[in-house]
Amino acid sequence: MKTVMVAGGAGYIGSHMVYRLLEKGYDVVVVDNLSTGHVEAIDKKARFYQGDTRDKDFMDKVFSKENVDTVIHMDAYSIVPESVKNPLKYFDNNLIGVINLLEEMDKHHVDKIIFSTTAAVYGNPERTPILESDRKDPINPYGDSKLMMEKIMKWVSNATNIKYVALRYFNAAGAHPKGIIGEAHDNETHLIPNILKVALGKQDMFHIYGDDYNTPDGTNIRDYVHILDLADAHILAMKYLEEGNESAAFNLGSSTGFSVKEILEEAKKVTGMDIPTVISPRRGGDPDILVADSTKAREVLGWKPQYENVHDIIQTAWTWHQKHPNGYNA
Repeated sequence: MKTVMVAGGAGYIGSHMVYRLLEKGYDVVVVDNLSTGHVEAIDKKARFYQGDTRDKDFMDKVFSKENVDTVIHMDAYSIVPESVKNPLKYFDNNLIGVINLLEEMDKHHVDKIIFSTTAAVYGNPERTPILESDRKDPINPYGDSKLMMEKIMKWVSNATNIKYVALRYFNAAGAHPKGIIGEAHDNETHLIPNILKVALGKQDMFHIYGDDYNTPDGTNIRDYVHILDLADAHILAMKYLEEGNESAAFNLGSSTGFSVKEILEEAKKVTGMDIPTVISPRRGGDPDILVADSTKAREVLGWKPQYENVHDIIQTAWTWHQKHPNGYNA
């Protein structure tokens, strides 16, 4: 049984990753400082170490104790507007964390890492849908920090035995279909949970941040991919590296874009509720359109997303929020 370390395994994406790994028969170690994650989200069958990837002594102890085969890195700050307001926080956490992690991996002879990166590395793309080879020109510190992390991975891979797969997420969404784990942030910035909070009566109004984007209805367009489909792509990426393939980057998205207003209308159908809205000023660092061409992941990794319909993605999120209206504090 291979041991997989999930850095950031108490977070929204990480907790679903841990669930899927355990379901597939892997032995799982979780490392998380709980700055944004929730200990309640960690499956009890995983071994949990509370600490920070920036703490080299802590990471050395974990690697010394656990016979880790592969690292899945999901330990990064990821809120675009916050990164614009506080860029040093993002560069400190995201860059120092991955540098220390890679140093400890090399020291302990762990040679495979699957890395969560983002569509934000492309900035305002030169075409839609976006190919992995397209220009990378981030327009916010979050995207820039992720692009720097990709470059660090490349140069470390060239200099050591470490091989990596960089998975460029588009918009992660949804939750476990049974509602056992889901999205719970103290200061929620993601579209779908903020819409659903209004449907639950937790907020009076849904804010549309900007209606003057260069899109058909004026609201920005994003590509939504279900959280468990993302987890499955990581497992396929692990197998890809186990087969001796070279380091590579892959887009993960549905290849279909939906505007904020289109997601809002779909959420009304899922919840059966009217959701009052108000137009607010744009948030800093938001591109007009981000839609993936995920052909490479489908053809090379054999990735076959199970949640291709945005209605079904929203439905799983709605199930979670109905069962846990106060997140993990319910």
